[in-house]
Amino acid sequence: MSEAKFDFDVIVIGAGYGGFDAAKHASESGLKVAIVESRDMGGTCVNRGCVPSKALLAASGRVRELANETHLRQFGIHAAPVRFERKKIADHANNLVQAIRTNLTKTLQRAGVEILLGEGRLEGPQKVGIRDQNGVDRVLTARDVILATGSDPFVPPGIQTDGRTVFTSDEAVNLEWLPRWIAIVGSGYIGLEFADIYTALGCEVTMIEALERVMPTFDPDLTKIASRNLIDGRDIDARAGLLASKVKPGCPVTIELSDVKTRELIETLEVDAVLVATGRVPSSQSLNLDSAGVELERGFVPIDSSMRVLKNGVPLQNLWAVGDLTGKLMLAHTAAAQGTIAVENILGQKREIDYRSIPAATFTHPEISSVGLSEKEAKELSESNKFELGIVRSYFKANSKALAELESDGLMKLIFRKDNGEVLGAHIYGLHAADLIQEVANAISRRLGVRELSAEVHTHPTLSEVVEVAYKQAALQLDRS
Repeated sequence: MSEAKFDFDVIVIGAGYGGFDAAKHASESGLKVAIVESRDMGGTCVNRGCVPSKALLAASGRVRELANETHLRQFGIHAAPVRFERKKIADHANNLVQAIRTNLTKTLQRAGVEILLGEGRLEGPQKVGIRDQNGVDRVLTARDVILATGSDPFVPPGIQTDGRTVFTSDEAVNLEWLPRWIAIVGSGYIGLEFADIYTALGCEVTMIEALERVMPTFDPDLTKIASRNLIDGRDIDARAGLLASKVKPGCPVTIELSDVKTRELIETLEVDAVLVATGRVPSSQSLNLDSAGVELERGFVPIDSSMRVLKNGVPLQNLWAVGDLTGKLMLAHTAAAQGTIAVENILGQKREIDYRSIPAATFTHPEISSVGLSEKEAKELSESNKFELGIVRSYFKANSKALAELESDGLMKLIFRKDNGEVLGAHIYGLHAADLIQEVANAISRRLGVRELSAEVHTHPTLSEVVEVAYKQAALQLDRS
């Protein structure tokens, strides 16, 4: 197909953060761009994910803080009993969603991106079919197509949802009601954040985890201290090694708990509601990838490090994929970075992504964050590459700012190479951990070593000194080795 016959230079399917950044960057770089969205502009993050959940966490976090009489009394503060209005908390989240969705849409329009509402799919090389909300179908052409359709909540077999008494995070962010007793299936970041919200607002929570321990995806050292505060210290009954084999909506909701290994029925619970927080699956089924000869890998679209879609391991020309759809790191900022990198490569600038330097955060109170390799991954790397691994721990209880805030229960673990000091990973639990991790992410991105990082001066008294202490401890290990 000749250049003159294309309707657009780039068509992006999906207007979440990955698609948004790709479309904006492409248009600002002089390309003619269209973006196709079948639901709300902004995708999962803006409408059903990080944006509304952080609004709920902000409000419920204030409630928790004001209700913590013991903590306030240590400051000499005596607060009246806390009152809150569920609907106004929900409205706060909804208003934020609408504001960010509007701003995102206007940003694309100002950049010159054409917004096409409807469900997009491939119709062969450099062709995109769009079925609009009235059922009208058309096919457009583009020199390059970027797939960015994101993901949806995963609901395991045996669990029935009704959106009211048994629901996923898609519905939970609406905070339509506060169940007296809610079971949360899954103890990953989604389960933990909603447990934080619900317990702060007076709900009793039972957390059900199929794996051997709660918080299975987090660093084990952090899990010990975090679970002591986020689970044991709250009205949460955590059950590990149990499978929610059957969940039936109703009043009450019934949950059959089975042994993970034997599938033997252990217990039946009757609760007011169930939140299913068992991960997410890619939204790839309606993309018609067969028309491009692409085989999915567990539902995910295979890509290379430049975001090109792979067909039998070989990069395809003019077809790209970004975000949750690719299954790399299912985070909004990862999707945004992938979108920008895809466009850079379309423009001929040859860029690749460095997943190791992308941080992740769980916005509980206190927060949990990580970047780079886990301790297990780092040990495997050290064994295969024949270098000695270094690990140091820095504690919030030695930090003046944390002590002043009476929030000194926290830990940072820093993982590094002892041969050259390169930082490989970090894991933090404590006050503002989500902000602190960025400094380490920047160091990993630049492949910096702990000796040079230990010479950087940090403001006193700040929580950033927790990171400074870790760097200095690590540098000391280098000097001794």
